[in-house]
Amino acid sequence: MIRMKAFQFTPDSNSPIPKFQQLIQAFQDAISQKIFQPGDVLPSVNEMCRECSLSRDTVFKAYAELKKRNVIESVPNKGYFVSGEITRVFLFLDTFKAYKEVLYDSFRKRLADNVIVDLHFHHYNIDVFKSQIRESVGKYSKYIIMNFDHPKVAACLEQLDPKNVMIIDWNIKADDQHSQIFQDFGESVLTSLQSGLGEIKKYKEFSMIYPDYTYHPYDTVEFFLRFCKQNKIKHSIYTDIDSIEVKKGAAYFSVSDRAMAKILDKAREKNLEFGVDIGLVSYNETPMKKYIDKGITVISTDFDLMGKRVAEFVTTSERVYYCVPTQLVMRKSL
Repeated sequence: MIRMKAFQFTPDSNSPIPKFQQLIQAFQDAISQKIFQPGDVLPSVNEMCRECSLSRDTVFKAYAELKKRNVIESVPNKGYFVSGEITRVFLFLDTFKAYKEVLYDSFRKRLADNVIVDLHFHHYNIDVFKSQIRESVGKYSKYIIMNFDHPKVAACLEQLDPKNVMIIDWNIKADDQHSQIFQDFGESVLTSLQSGLGEIKKYKEFSMIYPDYTYHPYDTVEFFLRFCKQNKIKHSIYTDIDSIEVKKGAAYFSVSDRAMAKILDKAREKNLEFGVDIGLVSYNETPMKKYIDKGITVISTDFDLMGKRVAEFVTTSERVYYCVPTQLVMRKSL
């Protein structure tokens, strides 16, 4: 039998997390770290109560939930055994926005019960990025990382086994050995805008809002300019959202939802109707944009598909390099 000294657990009475959930997490961590392996017998309920100062109800609830997740099984008169391995995943996003919730939900719902996902954010802060990567080394089976454009990112990733790393959303600062599932912020934007040329040409000018606070790749700006020049469309770029002058007969392309809201407010102040008096294109689909003001036209990648492909990597460990399609979704706002 596994001795208790091989498994250390001290409940935190000051934590808002119930003790049985703390115990579940402790066992899952122990299994993922190979302290317990498939076929190993777990400490008995009495042993857990005695050694960890827990109630029988707490231990029973923890074991029942682990059984429900197919992590352990019980045999009458013999106790509880580890039935399978635990896969721990380090999911490292930049920020949490509505479209990333779609990605996250798509990813999580396609994973088995024995997969644990620890979600972290770096907020484009390289010090946070470095410390989180450093502290995660060796603790996870898979690393799903949303990179950003900083010269120190690549060096941070060298601490991880590349075959266990997937770079998502933006294929920047990635190693050739990393799996990558990403969107194209350049050529695909040009193609998407071209598909909506007939509607865009209804307007006298086309302005892009690229706020000075955004981390959105500049590729989109370059291909927006190429689109306008190729089609001889009068255009401009706004970096200060407060300086945006919403005019009748103009169309706007915003990579920021905050800037999009500013356009909506200013248009309503002037009683301008979207799709008639002015046009609007937003970057990245969210669940609500199809309902806002009878529908906001978007250029977006398929985040549900991105989440699905990321889950497949976690499940199969097969290396993948895949660009998720980006397209224009035409709605009333244009």
